[in-house]
Amino acid sequence: MQLKTLDTGFFKLDGGAMFGVVPKTLWNKQNPADERNLCTWAMRCLLIEAGDRLVLVDTGIGRKQDEKFFSHYDLHGEASLADSIRNAGYTETDITDVLLTHLHFDHVGGAVVRQGDRLLPAFPNAIFWSHSAHWQWATAPNPREKASFLRENLLPLQESGQLRFIDTDGFALPGTELLHVDGHTEKMTLPKLQVNGRMVLYAADLIPSAAHVPLPWVMSYDVRPLLTMQEKEAVLKQAAAENWILVFEHDPTTEAATVELTEKGVRVKDRGRLADLIGG
Repeated sequence: MQLKTLDTGFFKLDGGAMFGVVPKTLWNKQNPADERNLCTWAMRCLLIEAGDRLVLVDTGIGRKQDEKFFSHYDLHGEASLADSIRNAGYTETDITDVLLTHLHFDHVGGAVVRQGDRLLPAFPNAIFWSHSAHWQWATAPNPREKASFLRENLLPLQESGQLRFIDTDGFALPGTELLHVDGHTEKMTLPKLQVNGRMVLYAADLIPSAAHVPLPWVMSYDVRPLLTMQEKEAVLKQAAAENWILVFEHDPTTEAATVELTEKGVRVKDRGRLADLIGG
């Protein structure tokens, strides 16, 4: 199995929303805000090469929304999902599976493209994997998350016949375990992968950046923030004890890191490119 991170560009979100109850005097040192209180965030996907399967984890925000929608998020940067896939030596038709950690627009938006007046899956030969409980949660959303679950990102996957559910249809990839957490949203799925004798966790929005490693640094977007803290604590303690590599989906500068237990709790130990941390 081989892993590659894929850059899809950057967007901006409110710093207070991303750091919750943490004071700006603290988080602004980690990710400085602009004059509108917006911080820059990555949308970093993961490509898994495993035998005859090529698995894409998450898809970024995509490019099919209108100008008004994108005006709220200030998309910038040169990278795109399609270009990053090509730079890795593949095309969209080579993707066999798309594992969606959850269905918020900045994670699933690139799964669907607009072709004329039609909305179609961006990866015509792929199976799209979600959790059935999360799919129900997303297609009948609560008022808190409704703006994050967009029908145009979801229904075309179902209508195409390419949608499967990991808990009922049996997503299976050797060397891979799927962790399900419920603090950020219902049944978010985190792939944990064994590569070169190292454990790699794609942390999605449980730990969206290296700055979010300290336990109280929890996003205001989380529907169950106290549960997020419990889930983070369990993951981080095991990650520190077993020297896991954490891949950060939204960190604008740190691609991946290891963590260690200190007197102040779990903290980042080594950080860098995923390929360098894996070695081999």
